[in-house]
Amino acid sequence: MSFTRYTALTLALLASFTMSQSPLTQSASAQEPDAGTEDSVGYFLGFSVGQSFAQQGFRAGDFSAEGMQKGLADALAGKDPGLTQDQLAEVQGKIQAMLQKRQAAANAETEKQALMNKEKSEVWMTQNAKAEGVKPLDKGIQFKVITEGEGGSPSPTDTVSVHYTGKLTNGEVFDSSVQRGEPAQFPVNRVIQGWQLALQKMKVGSKWMLFIPPEMAYGADGAPPKIGPNEVLVFEVELLEIL
Repeated sequence: MSFTRYTALTLALLASFTMSQSPLTQSASAQEPDAGTEDSVGYFLGFSVGQSFAQQGFRAGDFSAEGMQKGLADALAGKDPGLTQDQLAEVQGKIQAMLQKRQAAANAETEKQALMNKEKSEVWMTQNAKAEGVKPLDKGIQFKVITEGEGGSPSPTDTVSVHYTGKLTNGEVFDSSVQRGEPAQFPVNRVIQGWQLALQKMKVGSKWMLFIPPEMAYGADGAPPKIGPNEVLVFEVELLEIL
């Protein structure tokens, strides 16, 4: 990979990362720098590049700020690289090897965690099935009726409005329309499988507790950073209306 292509790849990843952040993340990233930081444009660019590099697997200490500043200054001035083509190729090879090694280590750790969580999830679901009021649904899903509605039930292609709170089995909330103060709206067939099956059994006005095994949620991949691999998800779901 040439120096130019590597730089283009980095910038493309940066652009993709910046555009794909949630509104909450964007507002946090784009906040005004500290009072002592006069160059807000430079700070924003530096912060954004730092976020992108962290996403790619770089860590503090992998390179010096002085070295990066020199390379940036030379590039902006239109100078030729301060390294020969052979040196650039060597550095790129080191970078690729370093990041690949780190990714392999991260993948191994994720696989280990996935196996541990799978065992824990199976035990948890078995115990939860014995709790008062908990009933089995399809595909290993469990539910408990809090309020039974009297309206109709949605089809897979219907769009619904719901209020929900999602928790891990340790009680940690990872998402909540209730906390945001605004119901969520989405087509039934565009959410995790556990929700798809449950929503079609619910009637408008119903509020259920859902206990969804990993294979009907986010599986071995999880949904980082809040949901780990093979996590059971617990939802309180209220079906408000079919739109």
